This record gives sequence, structure tokens and C-alpha cells, in this order.
Amino acid sequence: MDPINLLRDLVARARTAGADAADAVLVAGTSISVQRRMGRTEHVERSEGRDLGLRVFLGQRAAIVSSSRVEPSGFDTLVERAIAMARVVPEDPYASLAETAAPPEALDLDLEDPAEPTTDALLHRAAMAEEAAISVPGITNSEGAEAGYGRAEMVLVTSAGFAGRHVGTSNSVSATALAGTGTDMQRDYDYHVTVHHEDLDDPATIGRSAGERAIARLNPIRPKTAKVPVIYDSRVAGGLLGHLAGAINGSSVARGTTFLKDKLKARVFRAGIYVRDDARRRRGLRSRVFDAEGVPTAPRALIEDGILTTWLLDSSSARQLGMTSTGHAVRGTGRPPSPAPSNLYMEAGERTPAELMADIKEGLYVTELIGMGVNGVTGDYSRGAVGFVIRDGAIAEPVAEITIAGNLIDMFSHLTPANDLRFRRGTDAPTIRIDGMTLAGR
Repeated sequence: MDPINLLRDLVARARTAGADAADAVLVAGTSISVQRRMGRTEHVERSEGRDLGLRVFLGQRAAIVSSSRVEPSGFDTLVERAIAMARVVPEDPYASLAETAAPPEALDLDLEDPAEPTTDALLHRAAMAEEAAISVPGITNSEGAEAGYGRAEMVLVTSAGFAGRHVGTSNSVSATALAGTGTDMQRDYDYHVTVHHEDLDDPATIGRSAGERAIARLNPIRPKTAKVPVIYDSRVAGGLLGHLAGAINGSSVARGTTFLKDKLKARVFRAGIYVRDDARRRRGLRSRVFDAEGVPTAPRALIEDGILTTWLLDSSSARQLGMTSTGHAVRGTGRPPSPAPSNLYMEAGERTPAELMADIKEGLYVTELIGMGVNGVTGDYSRGAVGFVIRDGAIAEPVAEITIAGNLIDMFSHLTPANDLRFRRGTDAPTIRIDGMTLAGR
């Protein structure tokens, strides 16, 4: 049966059984991954699966059941269980379907690569990446290279009349190389993920980058504790946007558990800083025409000229805050919707990374972050870091075993982006400079 008609049947049965409202989601996926290490195939895996989720509402009570059995013969049992659960759960004054029944727009974002690669093709990509990594002079070992492909389909039907289907694919390649010997070994990596294979970086380029990064980290020092300017490499700068997204998540705002809870329409960044979320970017890794509640998506400026303009909202958090959903709901088959960003990015600045560090006498260039020492309530920030000393405006010797610390409110207000934005990870930022951070070393 067509998946939309299948879910329509399930939702209709829920209504007939007494549910005031209901929605159903079907998630189907295929993934293939391979791994090569030191010239040998170590891992080949293919998985396929389909999962079904049903959410029912009895007044202000809601319950969800899920099943990996996607057959109409089991629908009545699924409905019976969901309604029985809904009768005994506490009331939630904000629980209901999204206030939309419009059909999804017929907008082609080109999110499906029609060609599924063979296992041999993936093994070839992984082999190219690893061979390029270990060919870099000084590389002594490899943690391997991986290549993968995935296809995910999500179908949503609600009793309010919405019915939509979303399909997306991904192609990936990664490599991790080791340099040095014994206790002096260093490792580093590189990777790339795209919707279409034709947009994927050459695997040899990925492997060579991983090898060169590992070599550059050999013989690190541990600098003295100081307050210094810190440059975040673009590979790790997106993590700062992840902290911003968490702080403006509507669920956290409604609970009052975010350091930005009182900052809506206030200045959070310097003038000239823009952070955008674009769920409709063509071939975007997280692009979608509608969210997990059937609400239409739209490109949004979250930070506009340094000002926080909106929260990330699903229907429930929007009701709690007296606002309207921003189309950011995501969900699985066994849990209710919650807000999350799509293609999140910070706009590029005007200066090159070299120009950003040109006036730094002593500073730090961060290429990798370790640990999750961020307090979402206070904004206090402390992360282990790896990178390089910046001396007299240029990158110098590598550093390790250090921590960088600050507070995200201060960090955001002292942040300057470079001009090297590239869309590679779903959450993307250019190289970023933040002045006045604490480097804890020796």
C-alpha cells in the first residue's frame, strides 16, 4: 500500500476508536557503510528498516506508541494500546496537533541522489582516502577510512488533513591518520558529507588532509595560562552555533533553563553578525519543505545585525510561550516533536582568517575541542582544546593538554567571523575570532 494511504488508514482507525485527534509517522531508511584499515577491509554493513509511530489525543492527554511492524493487520492493536495509554497519562495543556492542514508545497530541493553506490564503489572510496593519508611522509599508522551512503524517508499524516512525504540521501567519506611513534603519536582526521555523490570531495583529498593535519600536531607544547585571543578553525566553529541553537530552543526557553531566556529582541552579537537557518537550501543536508508536524518551513534570520530575532519553536513550545511555531519540529517514531535547527550557519565576515590573526602577538588557534563542559543555564563554557600557538600574527607550534574557558554571553559579544564560510556539515560557520578567553595550560 502507498505509505500515505497506509498512514491515513491508521489515523482513521484511531479516530474511529475514540481519539479526538491523531497523527502517524513512518520512517524508513537504508544505510551502507564500509571501513578500510591498513589496506584491508575491516567492516561492511548494510541495514534497512521501517518504523511506525502513532500519536493519539484524548482531550489534553496524549500518548505515543511505535512499532517496527508496518502492516494493517496490526493497526487495531496499535490503536488500542495508544488510547489505553492516553487515558492514564497526565493532562498536558499544550498538547495538540499543529494548526495546519495545508498540503506541502511542490518544491523540489533536489535532496535525493537516485544512484545507490555498490559496496565495491564505497570500498574504492575508502581505499583512496586511506592510501592518500598513509602516503603523507611521517604518517606511521591509520585508524582507517570509511565511506557510506544513506537514504531516509519520512511520511507524516495527521487527522487535521495534512499528508506529506520527505526523502533525502547522504554520501560520506572520512579518514583518520596517526603520526609519530609510542607516546609521541598524534592523530587527526577529515571528512565530508553531501546529499549527492557528485558534490563529495575527492576521497584522496580527504585522506591527504587527514595525514597532513596529523603531521602538523607532532611535538605539541603546553603554553602558560593566560587570557588570549582565540581563533576557532572553521571545522570547530560550528560548535558555537550549536550552543546558540540550544540556548534559543523553545523547550528550554519555556522552562527558563537557558542563559538567553531574557534576550529575545536584544543584542547578543556585535552589529553586522547574521546567523541564519535555511531549511529550504537546495541540496542542504537538513533541508525539508515541512517539519515533523506538517508546518511549512522557511528561511529565517535567527540573529540579524547582532539582534536575537526568534526562538526555535515547535507547536508545543510555541503555545507555552504564546507564539507561533517556526517550523522547527523534529521527531522520531517513539517520542513527541521537539524543536531543532535545520541548515544553520553564520554569515561570512569581510576579513580573511590570516587578517583576523594578523594583530595577535600571543594567541591560540583551535582545531579540535574535547568534552562538553558547557552550562546551558549560565552560559559558562570550558572545553579541552587542541591546536596551535599564534605568535606575531602567524600559526606557530602545536599545543595540547589545554583548556579554554569563558562565558557564552561574553564570547558571543566579542566574536568576529572571517570570510571563509563553506557549507559542509549542516551547522556551518567561518573561521571565528573571540577575544579575551582564558587559556589554562601549565
